[in-house]
Amino acid sequence: SPDVPFDRSINPYRGCEHGCIYCFARPTHAYLGLSPGLDFETRLFAKVNAAAALADELRRPGYQVRTLMLGSNTDPYQPLERHRRLTRAVLQVLADCRHPVAIATKGALIVRDLDLLAEMASRRLVHVGVSLATLDADLARTLEPRAASPKRRLAAITALTRAGVPVSVLVAPVIPGLTDHEIEAILAAAAAAGASGGSFTLLRLPWELQDLFADWLTTHRPQRAQRVLTRLKAHREGKLYRAEWGSRMKGSGEEATMLAQRFALACRRFGLDRITPGAASLDHCQFRPPPPAAATAQLSLF
Repeated sequence: SPDVPFDRSINPYRGCEHGCIYCFARPTHAYLGLSPGLDFETRLFAKVNAAAALADELRRPGYQVRTLMLGSNTDPYQPLERHRRLTRAVLQVLADCRHPVAIATKGALIVRDLDLLAEMASRRLVHVGVSLATLDADLARTLEPRAASPKRRLAAITALTRAGVPVSVLVAPVIPGLTDHEIEAILAAAAAAGASGGSFTLLRLPWELQDLFADWLTTHRPQRAQRVLTRLKAHREGKLYRAEWGSRMKGSGEEATMLAQRFALACRRFGLDRITPGAASLDHCQFRPPPPAAATAQLSLF
């Protein structure tokens, strides 16, 4: 995809306990014959061999190093990770191989892995994007019911930056008529917490997500429901969603252009234009392939 800064990703989990009503990944559960609604947040899949499969890929002859995106679809630090520890295992493989990785999460659990992340950051091998859609704790409880609170995410940004890990704030998604008035406040809070970069994504409503989000609005924000949908259409040239590359993330038309300009101005104002987010800022020259699987098994005997 030409509108994302990576060409490979890994998601240790399918489905997500966070239960964010706006999650663009919800429709992927329909591929499994499950619902994008309740099933997506309760019937979860853990890829228990993720680290081993990753090592197999990295040791392939001719492998070309590019930044790996961890958590491009579902959150690698959702609650299930506390005892499954699959994200931790994937990170360990990447650290051992000195492979660059970009991480996207709204899980405060990421601070558990500060030992690995700090070591990788010292080699310019990791960048973290912390997602923060709102600072309103009451709104967050219904919008993202089992995700870390906004306060805990800001604390995670502080812990990461104090450990030397470069952090961007991902204002994602921006919901016109509901959260867009918070953009400057979110960026200011993230900058105060230590973030040095910022980006945003406009609310995306592919497939079944349109009905799910409309139902959520009717239930939790009935007085704003019509205004939110109308404002969203204004940012997408009269449609609730447009899937074309180049516009699906940011919208299109006059209102979307003004939103992007406003966001860029606020980033400069709060010093959130100091780092290049994600892949472009990382070192791709330190990679060393994992040892052959047989050698790893033999070493474990000693």
